[in-house]
Amino acid sequence: MENVIDLNSYETFLTLHEGQLKASGVPELYYKGLFQKVHSQIFDAGEYFQLLLLDYGDEERGEKDPVFTVVAIQDIKTDDPSCIFLLDHQITYKLDSIRKELTENPSIVHRLSAMMGLPENDDIDKVLKNIWKYCNFYSINAQGAPVEETLPMWYINDELGSAVLHNDEPNFRIVPFIHAPTQLTYSLLYPIVDVEEGDQITRDFIENVVVNRELMLLPWQDHDFSDEPFEQKEPEKSYFLQGRIEESLPEEVNSPVIDRNQPLKVFTDYEFVSKYLTDPVFEVVEKSEEAHILWLTKHFKGFNELSKDFPNTFVNQFPFENVVTIKDLLAIVCRRSIEKHHDPETLETYPNWLPTTFNLKTELKQFVSYYQQRDEKDLDNYWIIKPFNLARSLDTTITNNLSQIIRLSQTGPKIAQKYINNPALFYRPDAEGKVKFDVRYVILLSKVKPLEVYVYKKFFLRFSNVPFSMSEFDVYEKHFTVMNYGENLVLKHIKCEDFVNLWKEQYENNPWDGIEDEICSMLNQVFINATKEKPPCGIADNPQSRGLYAADIMLSHENGKLQPKLLEINFVPDMKRACEYYNDCYNDIFTLLFLGQENDEVFRRISS
Repeated sequence: MENVIDLNSYETFLTLHEGQLKASGVPELYYKGLFQKVHSQIFDAGEYFQLLLLDYGDEERGEKDPVFTVVAIQDIKTDDPSCIFLLDHQITYKLDSIRKELTENPSIVHRLSAMMGLPENDDIDKVLKNIWKYCNFYSINAQGAPVEETLPMWYINDELGSAVLHNDEPNFRIVPFIHAPTQLTYSLLYPIVDVEEGDQITRDFIENVVVNRELMLLPWQDHDFSDEPFEQKEPEKSYFLQGRIEESLPEEVNSPVIDRNQPLKVFTDYEFVSKYLTDPVFEVVEKSEEAHILWLTKHFKGFNELSKDFPNTFVNQFPFENVVTIKDLLAIVCRRSIEKHHDPETLETYPNWLPTTFNLKTELKQFVSYYQQRDEKDLDNYWIIKPFNLARSLDTTITNNLSQIIRLSQTGPKIAQKYINNPALFYRPDAEGKVKFDVRYVILLSKVKPLEVYVYKKFFLRFSNVPFSMSEFDVYEKHFTVMNYGENLVLKHIKCEDFVNLWKEQYENNPWDGIEDEICSMLNQVFINATKEKPPCGIADNPQSRGLYAADIMLSHENGKLQPKLLEINFVPDMKRACEYYNDCYNDIFTLLFLGQENDEVFRRISS
């Protein structure tokens, strides 16, 4: 019994929470007072603060004007250990679940409507539009946790916490707090300067933001940036290395020498290579040091070491291929081929096969200017917000709400990409209507100098499950096509041969061969752009490297034609469906990449 942890002791509280409190910047002076209030569930903020409704007199309250404020009703000192206050959360949610939670909890909708001063109470859409002025977020970065568990959790404080207004020189802080034993979340309110009775209580909504403060305050304060230029310039070389593990470049090396009299030994950590690589020319082995080919699903960085220690070994990655597989870098690479940035009349950007894309980390001002200029021209302004380096549509949001986009930019590196509002649709009788779809082409890179790029002729289709319309952007099965990971999602299976036949029926004036020619030309241009600059700005030449990627593409109705649009290029893509549809998939891929045997029936060379 002596090893039983006493969850009611202050020492245990410190053990469980000291790291969290220090990371949040909570002064140690308040730790014991916080322990006592959490342990005894003391919510005594009402004894120190008063919630006041703001009176605008004859003036109409503006959309971003506050409804309530908070004042002190007694003196509060920073050296008083008890002056840390627990605030409850009205709701905690993830972005993909907020509408469902509000629909199931009308009392919360009513409470939020009153807090936001909305004249039509209980209107979920109006609550969701205004929620970005009131919500906050935290993330749990547990080592080894699945990506889904590390995505931002959003929450809204109680009425008092939500009424603490912004000030660039605040007198209080509010930070989130997770009580480990119960997993309940609160916010902590505490003073950073002494306040007197009657003083207004304020906080800094964008703590630690030094540059772009006016931009980051847009959810609460209007500002016009439409006169700012929005042209994008390629960043310095240092940007391509920021936040990324450095790769060792190979020295002068020759192509691996292959003994055709014995099988090529393959080491892989990918189950579908082990299962479907059946050609006797190749042999899967369990030790990497025995292999002639390393086929890995994790990033490989030691190219110089490989060239020295294993000069006759191939690897399925190129140095600095991330210039095409990471979304912010891909946009930079794609723009290398343009002669001008945009059309000043329509605001359409170039190249026309890349949806207009802004980096919300480095190009936020340009994005806001572009957004506001589109707004002035009454142009469609829906955007899809994506993390730089996540797949499967994780942490991805579609919105035309500038406040939401600004707030999302705080949750980690993201791009804003123009949402395709007039996509080519595909009629699905089982879905009772026309749905969105995208096309995945597998790309093989065998050489950088001279450039040798191929596409696998067997392309793959992904479909939405609900008929498309420019509405209900939080309905996943209407606006997204990745259906093979979520629970209770139906994955529509159709082979490319069958799709082409159905395409002829639905789009008789747009032969697929012509569309594929445009797609291949586009992909070729991407890899020309990606290899024209030296690393780290471009893919490095390496005779030991071979690459396999997957490009996701949509078609958009533009100027009387169907325009391919490149959405992203994926690193070591999921090939499960490819293998199940076409059992010789990896036999063909390995034969081309490692034996140099072209097969015009299976692959199309797109580089000249």
